[in-house]
Amino acid sequence: MNKKVLIVDDDPRNIFALKLTLKSKGYQIESCTMAQEAIDILNKDNEFSAVLMDMMMPEMDGYEAIRIIRETPSISKVPVIAVTAQAMPEDRQKCLDAGANDYISKPIDVDQLIKALHKLP
Repeated sequence: MNKKVLIVDDDPRNIFALKLTLKSKGYQIESCTMAQEAIDILNKDNEFSAVLMDMMMPEMDGYEAIRIIRETPSISKVPVIAVTAQAMPEDRQKCLDAGANDYISKPIDVDQLIKALHKLP
């Protein structure tokens, strides 16, 4: 399994913590703080095994970004895990309806995240 993950989060502290955690588990990490930047990265390099997408970002939120990813043929199959501080059951469904493969609430439970990454196609 290719273990290359793109972290998209507008808070650099979240990226920093996730990077450290995932690197220690053997993942290669790229990151960015804007949804449009994430789409640009994926369009240049579609070899990612997963995208961790923060759902609440300025300019373009994660819901819109996932819709664009799913509508772009060259990157439509990239697995996306929605990451959000909104942890109500309807929020999970909203993320899945937008096209996310899975959903994880903040603060992130590392074991749950690793399980979610292993479940991806």
